Amino acid sequence: MVGQAAAWGTPWQLLYGGRSADSMAFLGELRDHPDNVRLYPEDRAGRIPLHEWLDRPPPDTTVYACGPEKLLTAVENGAARWGPGAVRLERFRPRPKAARVDTEVEVVCARSNRTVTVPAGRSILSGLEDAGLPVTGSCREGVCGTCETRVLDGEPDHRDDILTADGRAAGDRMYLCVSRGEGDQRNLADAVLLGGDFFTMHVAENAAKMADNLGDQLGELTAIAEHQYQHNLY
Repeated sequence: MVGQAAAWGTPWQLLYGGRSADSMAFLGELRDHPDNVRLYPEDRAGRIPLHEWLDRPPPDTTVYACGPEKLLTAVENGAARWGPGAVRLERFRPRPKAARVDTEVEVVCARSNRTVTVPAGRSILSGLEDAGLPVTGSCREGVCGTCETRVLDGEPDHRDDILTADGRAAGDRMYLCVSRGEGDQRNLADAVLLGGDFFTMHVAENAAKMADNLGDQLGELTAIAEHQYQHNLY
């Protein structure tokens, strides 16, 4: 992300924290960007001072943050006054959720003109893979975004840890590895039936998804990162 932002000429800052400098990856590469990177090894500099960076939202700025759940919660709380969509989080694992009852799903894919029945207890992503359809997935937990698929009609039952409240309300995309659908209607041709409610699905190709998201940036990008294994911070 840093390399792509620099190549595009997008203004950016990286706040990078870890338990110690020895535990923090990519320090050699980051030395090429001394004016853009702030390092916070906890044993020498303390934790990232989020309040100093998030209290006053600058215009046209988006925060990308990854790390343990306590850090991401602190970022969300600290940026509560930022505008919709200004904070984007990447989790290492899904948040705990109440169990939901699955029902059989009939999925009609618009591009391939195929209908697939996915049984209860099996994800839509797995069902489409079983049918030989060209879908992609990685985490299979609703945290990475690889299986993002555009929703053309209907109401998804979102179970991911990616979409914001506004993104869920828009209902125009879903993550096939965990999400299903709302409603109790049962018959419509050329549509997708998810948990009873039907909507047409476009099976999208996502190879350039991260680059596309970053390319949507109009202003400064601020990234906040913690080393993957520092689960006790914040």
